[in-house]
Amino acid sequence: MQTWFKSGAPWVWLTAGGMALALVLVFGVLWLTAARGLVYFWPSPVVQTTYLEKDGKRVRLIGEVKEVEEVSRKRLLDAGFKDLPGDAPFVNRLLFKLGNRDLTGADFKWFPEPLLGAFTYPRDLLTIERHEWGNFYGHLLAVTENGREVASGQAAWPELQLRVDRAGRLFKAIHRVEKVDIGNVNYELEQLRLQERRLQLRGKLGTIEKERIARERAADEKQFAALQQQLEQLRTEIARDAVIVETASGDKVTIPLAKVAQVYRPNDMSFGQKVGFYFAKLWAFMTEDPREANTEGGIFPAIFGTVMMVMLMTVLVMPLGVVAAVYMREYAGNGPMIRIIRIAVNNLAGVPSIVYGVFGLGFFVYFLGGNIDRLFFAESLPAPTFGSPGILWASLTLAILTLPVVIVSTEEGLARVPRSLRDASLALGATKAETLWRTVLPMASPAMMTGLILAVARAAGETAPLMLVGVVKLAPNLPLDSHFPYFHLERQFMHLGFHIYDVGFQSPNVEAARPLVYATAFLLVLVIVALNLTAVSIRNRLREKYRGLESI
Repeated sequence: MQTWFKSGAPWVWLTAGGMALALVLVFGVLWLTAARGLVYFWPSPVVQTTYLEKDGKRVRLIGEVKEVEEVSRKRLLDAGFKDLPGDAPFVNRLLFKLGNRDLTGADFKWFPEPLLGAFTYPRDLLTIERHEWGNFYGHLLAVTENGREVASGQAAWPELQLRVDRAGRLFKAIHRVEKVDIGNVNYELEQLRLQERRLQLRGKLGTIEKERIARERAADEKQFAALQQQLEQLRTEIARDAVIVETASGDKVTIPLAKVAQVYRPNDMSFGQKVGFYFAKLWAFMTEDPREANTEGGIFPAIFGTVMMVMLMTVLVMPLGVVAAVYMREYAGNGPMIRIIRIAVNNLAGVPSIVYGVFGLGFFVYFLGGNIDRLFFAESLPAPTFGSPGILWASLTLAILTLPVVIVSTEEGLARVPRSLRDASLALGATKAETLWRTVLPMASPAMMTGLILAVARAAGETAPLMLVGVVKLAPNLPLDSHFPYFHLERQFMHLGFHIYDVGFQSPNVEAARPLVYATAFLLVLVIVALNLTAVSIRNRLREKYRGLESI
């Protein structure tokens, strides 16, 4: 046994066991996140049953069963359920998604299983996803056009599908006119206002310039009026159709199709239809904008903002980190000042991220951004341009946060380059700068990529500092559009990490938001993995390219 310990085999097995345990935990977390999040997009069957209320009256329920948990009978008795049948110490209770929040005031509710009647799954039950107020459940009665019934009974469902598709096309057209066409005109009007103000501040606003600006403004306002007329026509067309649905209480509710995002009958769908529906919902989740306080719709702006911020941070942090590491390793001596700087760099890696956020807010946003506004954007004041949180300041803040990682990794890579290679390059007549640029840095590039991988992994998951320097709950415009300079560094943006925090802890409907938290968290992990795999592949290619030189 003593020989076995001296051989080091126990420590090898302990290391292997620790690595295996870590992998099991990582994959367990990923599996839990995926299982809880990705199931959200599957069309859940809609249940119809009855419930015995405390006053002895039995009412009808329609909804989706979301969770089942076991609770003690005593707990339910203390809650006022006095007529529970049976004598088992534990009973199940079911969480129903009842929808119809605009009528009942609650989306979800728990019901003890012994007080529920038999479950049935009528094939004609509708799930109506609305742009506001969440899902609506009920039996389809009729389809109307301008208040006149056009289909009912068996003929109502195909007619409803056609009119929902029409309403969807009109809704997209309205959205395009509002956000793109009218948005472009508003942008041009704002640019004219800023141009006029700029000329006025410089004392160059003459009669000719006034007339030119007035002509361009009149043309834009004419185009704006035409777009408003087109928008009103589209809104009139989309308000034409409606659907009449019978709720669980027997009430007849008319829902305008202008408020409907999607209608389907989950109990009447085949397995193939459910699979197609699942992937369509998953695609919509990744490509559409959020709605309903971020508890419905997609998260494309958050994906876009996260990727753009990480790419911009990479462009900022890599030159700074590499230059600092090259100076400290190749040019500066090992004096007390350099030792102090190295200690400071190592200590910066342990500073809480929120401290960087406060620094970014004070220095980048208020000081640097405020001075930029006074120097270059005086016509916009007092409205800030760069003097408010934005994607540039968020990227700079994260660049400083991850700078110690890049510096340390690059220094380690430079230290591993053999001295003989430097001497051989100098002996052949190369200057120190040429040796550094053509020999040393290429061989140290895998270590630089390792620092980049660590920086990306940390920056993509940070949330606390971004709350101060650029991220918002809902950004009206992406940082990238068709207007010069195309990439607007001053704009605020959405981020997957903050989206998870907002949906999970600030949502007015926690039960509805919970699946989205898991789905968004899983997607954030996939984004980080994709970014890291890209960096790892580049690092591996560089490592193979310069592997032969390491033996010289």
